[in-house]
Amino acid sequence: MKEKIIIVFGDPNSVNAEIIYKCWKRISKNIKRKIYLISNFNLLKNQFKKLKYSIEFEKVKDINENLNENKLKVIDVDLKFKNPFNVSQNESSYFVINSLNLAHRYATQKNVKGIINCSINKNLLNKKKIGVTEYLAEKCKVKNKSEVMLISNNKLSVCPITTHIDINQVSKNINKNLIVRKVSKINFWFKKNFKKKPKFAILGLNPHNAELDKNSEEQRIIIPSLKKIKKLGISIDGPFSADTIFINNYKKYNVIIGMYHDQVLGPFKSIFKFDAINITLGLKYARVSPDHGTAKEMIGKNLANPLSLQRCIEYINNLN
Repeated sequence: MKEKIIIVFGDPNSVNAEIIYKCWKRISKNIKRKIYLISNFNLLKNQFKKLKYSIEFEKVKDINENLNENKLKVIDVDLKFKNPFNVSQNESSYFVINSLNLAHRYATQKNVKGIINCSINKNLLNKKKIGVTEYLAEKCKVKNKSEVMLISNNKLSVCPITTHIDINQVSKNINKNLIVRKVSKINFWFKKNFKKKPKFAILGLNPHNAELDKNSEEQRIIIPSLKKIKKLGISIDGPFSADTIFINNYKKYNVIIGMYHDQVLGPFKSIFKFDAINITLGLKYARVSPDHGTAKEMIGKNLANPLSLQRCIEYINNLN
């Protein structure tokens, strides 16, 4: 029976300890017993001490050990540090990569519902232009960059066709097959999880859709993709101009498809703030993460909002 939830602590130089603590105080005992945190035991102890947080936790060997259901179970990963909130980049990188690799290994086991990684500076992954989405997609041997980054809540979802690449590389990295594959995966996910056919809106790449110039990406790639998607029986409209869709029209749709990261994530976050999660579709297992960064500048200020992590835990816990 799948019931265990794996949380990866993530970047040591972050507010992750704060949001984990605040979430732990909010969630039920029934959910607490399912959670295993991949972290460094001493790092957690020292960060909680500095933050003056009181929480019971214990070290366990692996996800099959369950000593006390009321305590936070910590799977210890090696990490060397002097200051718990100022860990060197090399040590942080070693810690984060080992933690993700361990989570990936656990996630393939039959008794794991899914994994949640708290915020991670993508520079720690030691690969150019790659985030956790792409890192785990590589581990799962996903082909043709067809993994899906879906930022979602119960009101709206958005998906960028390209993810963590420079803006001058976007045009080279979008194509008809990629758009069709990603929309199809999201459509399947909606039907499986919500028993309904979602309504999609797709955005153009250029300002005002390049006035639909015949040599534009809209005419060469996006509109032909739209026609293919409609033939699959998927409800989709567009292409819409990105500068107006989020004023009001977005409310008519379940999913907005954009061509690049900030085209859809920027407006989405301005509307919904922390009430969203980052879901990766196309892996061998369920993976989500809070929809925010490490917020290093907020360490020790007790200002971090735990809502997104709480939504991640709720999402994984509710999976069939």
